[in-house]
Amino acid sequence: MRVIEIRGGKGDARALTPGERPVPEVGRGQVLIRVRAAGINRPDILQRKGLYPPPEGASDILGLEVAGEIEVVGAGVTRWRPGDRVCALLGGGGYADYAAVDARHALPIPDGLDFVQAAALPETAFTVFTNVFEDGRLTEGETLLVHGATSGIGVMAIQSARAAGARVIATSRGADKAQAARDMGADVSINAADGRFLDAVREAGGADVVLDMVGAAYAEQNLQALKPGGRWVVIAFQSGNLVEVDLARLMRGRLTLTGSTLRARDADEKARLAVAVEARFWPWVADGRIRPVVDKVFPLEEAAAAHAHLESGAHTGKVVLSMA
Repeated sequence: MRVIEIRGGKGDARALTPGERPVPEVGRGQVLIRVRAAGINRPDILQRKGLYPPPEGASDILGLEVAGEIEVVGAGVTRWRPGDRVCALLGGGGYADYAAVDARHALPIPDGLDFVQAAALPETAFTVFTNVFEDGRLTEGETLLVHGATSGIGVMAIQSARAAGARVIATSRGADKAQAARDMGADVSINAADGRFLDAVREAGGADVVLDMVGAAYAEQNLQALKPGGRWVVIAFQSGNLVEVDLARLMRGRLTLTGSTLRARDADEKARLAVAVEARFWPWVADGRIRPVVDKVFPLEEAAAAHAHLESGAHTGKVVLSMA
């Protein structure tokens, strides 16, 4: 099968090169997916740079989410049949024609979505559900502040928060991106090109939950933006991971600071999340309140160009590889 490999084990986007490998064998409890499209995510870039090794037992091939048809069903699998259209969360192996995946981590492709759109769902849906709704405990009537609002995660956060009846304050860099976030449903959209957003958030009433993928540069403003009882949820730290936090302020404000990663969670935990995501998010996809926003599609062989596009920050929504 065709795959994308990292020449030399790590490097810049140009290190991504087409190669060939055997089709994966299917173990008990797994399915083999004929991959039609694969989403690209920031962790892929970190792995390519040598900063985010795959978990033990995972494929060294990049790719954490795919969509396609089930080709082979392993022993013990009862839900799926060959030919079923699914999207799935992977620990790795998505940039390839075939991927073996725990059958519990696959979800049916909602009606009306093609493979490219479906490939844009799993990583963002699992991440946002886990961090915004489980750890962040966002509820109807509350306000979510989401940074990087036009990223794949940001788009999913805006749409799902609005579907849950919450208000959304979005930050992004540049007037065009601020308008894009507004068009996608943000109640308040802030152009934070200068790195400042606190005054605008305060004018909008503050936030109950902050979904933060920026890290150190936004830490102090995040704390000041939170209402009493607020939750600051960290999912990335693009500006640095080391900050000083005034614990007295956390105590006085009854604030919660938490963070998580998804990839390293064990198979049973991901299976639990798949059930929860399907129950909570899939009805919103079905009725149109969540719709995948795909910025650009690249052929598998142009994975290097796809990575360069994502790293440029010019995208709004997801960047996807197509195996067609």
